[in-house]
Amino acid sequence: MNNQDYQCHITTPASAEAAFDAIGQVSGWWAKHVEGYSESLRDVFTVRFGKDKTYVTFEITELIPNQRVVWLVTDCNLHWIDNKTEWTGTSVVWEITPAGDGVRIDMTHHGLVPQVECFEDCQAGWNDHIGNSLKSYLTEHVGMPV
Repeated sequence: MNNQDYQCHITTPASAEAAFDAIGQVSGWWAKHVEGYSESLRDVFTVRFGKDKTYVTFEITELIPNQRVVWLVTDCNLHWIDNKTEWTGTSVVWEITPAGDGVRIDMTHHGLVPQVECFEDCQAGWNDHIGNSLKSYLTEHVGMPV
């Protein structure tokens, strides 16, 4: 049985500093409704989606400027699945490395594995948010937050 954590990556002609800053500007590429701060170590922020009760609260537990940031999920309500707190205790790790004339951004959501209830929906969501919206935010300065 496959229990590999969800992973994705993008490459962009952006600098490491621009990529790092963009990841922290969550309302620009992921969620229109963000409460709190998402740019410094120990910052706590909550993303909310639509009129539903869906939200996820994160704490930034590790931060190496222009290289790596870790978001720990401290609370969540995923309204469409039975285990509404499925993400609580998982972590999202962002790593930025040089790649040609730009950078590669690797994202791993530790704990989001094929065995969890939301895997397919969450995988599709992350693929879109990172592969389309974050990439557009970095290259066109226009993201597609929901």
